[in-house]
Amino acid sequence: MNKGNILIIDDEEELRGLLSKLLSLEGFRIFEAADAKSAMDLLNKEEFHVVITDVKLPDASGIDLIPKIKMQNPLTEIIVLTAYGTIQDGVRAIKEGAFDYIIKGDDDNKIYTTTEKAMEKTRMSHRIEQLEKKVEKRFNFDNITGQSKLLQDAIEVAKKVADTDTTVLIEGETGTGKDLLAQSIHNSSTRRSKPFVAINCSSFSKDLLESEMFGYKTGAFTGANKNKKGLFEEANLGTLFLDEIGEMDISLQAKLLRVIETGSFIKLGDTKPSSVDIRIIAATNRNLEDEIDKGNFRADLFYRIGVMKIELPALRNRKEDIPLLIDSYVNVYNEKLKRTIKEIEPGFIKRLTEYNFPGNIRELKNLIERAVILTSGNVLNESSLPAELLTYKTNSLPENITEFTSLEELEKVHITKILDYTDGNKTKAAEILGIGLTTLYRKLQSYGIEKIV
Repeated sequence: MNKGNILIIDDEEELRGLLSKLLSLEGFRIFEAADAKSAMDLLNKEEFHVVITDVKLPDASGIDLIPKIKMQNPLTEIIVLTAYGTIQDGVRAIKEGAFDYIIKGDDDNKIYTTTEKAMEKTRMSHRIEQLEKKVEKRFNFDNITGQSKLLQDAIEVAKKVADTDTTVLIEGETGTGKDLLAQSIHNSSTRRSKPFVAINCSSFSKDLLESEMFGYKTGAFTGANKNKKGLFEEANLGTLFLDEIGEMDISLQAKLLRVIETGSFIKLGDTKPSSVDIRIIAATNRNLEDEIDKGNFRADLFYRIGVMKIELPALRNRKEDIPLLIDSYVNVYNEKLKRTIKEIEPGFIKRLTEYNFPGNIRELKNLIERAVILTSGNVLNESSLPAELLTYKTNSLPENITEFTSLEELEKVHITKILDYTDGNKTKAAEILGIGLTTLYRKLQSYGIEKIV
């Protein structure tokens, strides 16, 4: 079995032969080159995991060869052979990007061990690259399912703004895919190779959110036993996604505004500012202009984060996309759950198309996962759907709700229904609703629902 390709570059035929024999016995596939030119010819034809090169070659310096190899094959690791007494060559080689150096005459075990470590680093680099490509493939505009005009208009705006550093505000109901759009914007930007860090502002109390965002110094408060990097530092040179920004305490909004305007902030317990270079993408399911009128959101912050606003449509407003989404999620859960759903009956699709999906795409996704799990055969039909959906009446309103009821009253009824569905399990209810647990508790208190359920 081939453990990896190795290229040995040395003008001493005897030494090349010894190294080739040693490493081929360990399962590596060996190639040889006597000079830099023939080595580069081979590098153009084959993929090498490790290159072992002498410092002194007939037509070049092995050290000068390092950046050329790295430019052509960034994941290839290079080991430099140096004569005893010229260790400074090895040190210089490492500064140029070599993995390590070996002094000629070292024992066979050291040569094998160093080569094996270099090979393992290359394998790891390839695995990381493959994972990164998977993430990029998952989070890109082409992977956002739907052909409706409303959705395509939103994606078109996102594509135009992606390759800039402009702040973006994504608006839309809970479960419409704001996080997927934010990640897709990042992955299509010049910052794609840098971190994408996301935080849901509704999931933390004010004090905890502040320490998560800005970090703190040792001794900043009781229990702060060591320095902590905040998410702004973690996202440096990349993108910070602030989901549900409308839930952020107004005192924290002032600090966020300062970071956006100056690129600096002060950690808790620190006296010196820290600097960052990040792009901000924010999302909200609230009408922030209404929140400004209520005194819950700063107008100056709204104008800074809303330089480019993108509104994601609710699923009920793009029902033509539901059949495409059903197909997509069935394929996902066939693979994830090791199922073989081969057919989706028209009645199944019709029922879902008639439903208004208050939880939007997230609710549809949960319904498909449930259906795939509970279906005993390989066909999805109406019996695969929950009873409450089968009794749903198109365009109907909940009982005791007038045609002109407020959005808050509709939300109150919906939260109550979800709590009934979860038998009062607030953690599960928050997950289905797509909001943070602290946000759910706040809504329960605001609507007086605790007294009802």
